[in-house]
Amino acid sequence: MKPESAAGVWPISRWAALSGVIASLLLGGAILAGALALGNLTDSRARLLDVTGPQVLQATALSTALLNQETGVRGYILAGRAEFLEPYRDGLKAQDAAVAGLRRLGATTGTTTGDELDQVVRAATAWRQNIIEPVLAGAPATGALVDASKPLFDEVRGSLSVLQSRLEGERLEAREALSAAADVLRAMLIVIAVLLCGALALVFAVLHRKLIRPIRQLAGEVRDVAQTDIHREVRGSGPREMRELASDVESLRSRILAEVDELERAKDLLAVRTQELERSNSDLEQFAYVASHDLQEPLRKVASFCQLLQKRYQGKLDERGDQYIGFAVDGAKRMQALINDLLAFSRVGRRASETGSLEVGDLLDTALANLDDAVTEAGATITRGELPAVQGERSLLTAVLQNLVGNAIKFRGEQPPEIHVSAERDGSDWRFSVTDNGIGINAEYADRIFVIFQRLHGRGDYPGTGIGLAMCRKIVEHHGGRIWLDTTVTAGTRFSFTLPAEPAPEPAKADLSLGGTEQA
Repeated sequence: MKPESAAGVWPISRWAALSGVIASLLLGGAILAGALALGNLTDSRARLLDVTGPQVLQATALSTALLNQETGVRGYILAGRAEFLEPYRDGLKAQDAAVAGLRRLGATTGTTTGDELDQVVRAATAWRQNIIEPVLAGAPATGALVDASKPLFDEVRGSLSVLQSRLEGERLEAREALSAAADVLRAMLIVIAVLLCGALALVFAVLHRKLIRPIRQLAGEVRDVAQTDIHREVRGSGPREMRELASDVESLRSRILAEVDELERAKDLLAVRTQELERSNSDLEQFAYVASHDLQEPLRKVASFCQLLQKRYQGKLDERGDQYIGFAVDGAKRMQALINDLLAFSRVGRRASETGSLEVGDLLDTALANLDDAVTEAGATITRGELPAVQGERSLLTAVLQNLVGNAIKFRGEQPPEIHVSAERDGSDWRFSVTDNGIGINAEYADRIFVIFQRLHGRGDYPGTGIGLAMCRKIVEHHGGRIWLDTTVTAGTRFSFTLPAEPAPEPAKADLSLGGTEQA
């Protein structure tokens, strides 16, 4: 199945980018509006706390300073005592400080009639010039002066009241602006929360529609193919990556079907070959029967009569006749040995025998007992190391040890044979070695010596059929091991072979009834 063209199907990255852009625009707009609202709130708060509020306080201080001046002057006029002028002087200083503070805070902006603060200052100056300065200059303080002071100070009060009313109005406006900015900020926070939820919902909807749902659909199709119908085609849907994944799964399904068909054909062919092999084995069994009975019987007869001729006519024929009879007897004997060895070789692994745990030391004792005459004749010295127990067939493993020790005795040098049998652990196997001080074998023949009928020496030098090592390899491989010539040995010969080690016995379970534990 081929994936659709890129023009018609967007990849997951593009859907993710589109969702991210939309969500970013929504959140960005909400955050910008919130930032503006927060800035407006900050400005309104700063205006109320840093401008209008302090202006009202300074205006109140100015009113208090003017009242202190008026009180002090009235007391001085009525009583004529100089100490009553102290409130006037303090009020004059407080007036100057309050006016400076108001000007610093920007409270000079008035209406079309002029600057209220300047009007207050002018009215207060006019009151002092007309009432206070004459008295301080020595003019008599009379009741008429007090009556003249009242309308002038009323003008000061009126100008101050206008200033205070304007500043109080500005303070109220600042408070209302602050409250409105707070309301706008709360609304923006609500909008941001709503837009954030909307953006998350949008992203989830896009991912669910374009990723999760196609994955579930593809998983369902694959599950149906795996559990129900492998011949069902996997189509897939959704973004480009999901369609490409479905295409890969479909390719895998097609390959599996092709390989299954190939396996079916191989299975049929294997069944045919198995039948042919069974027929071949049957023929081989028949041949073995013929070889062991029909062929050996006439061969024994030939050997027997040749031996009778040799016994009866020994010395009565000429030398050449005796030689011919000897050749016939030797050939018959070698033929019998060859047939017996071939039968033994062919039966390795084909005859059901009981397997069990075998002590290799006991197997070696049996092999040496079979080789007792050869060991005595050669004067061989045979030593051994610690030999373990293995699983196997007693007769076959005994034959391996007997062949290897027998070869070590047969292919000896001028010195009496010294043979050592050892074993050591090699991972999950035991590696056995049979080492001798014989004539040795060149490394170039390390593989050739295990081939059936392969001989490195003539029959006149060393007797044998050339089947022994081939049989050893077949027996060892039948038991799951391998055998080889150790080419690192330069003096003598060492054959090594492996056999699987017996599994360790399971630790005994703890006797819970006694409340104890048992450690392995």
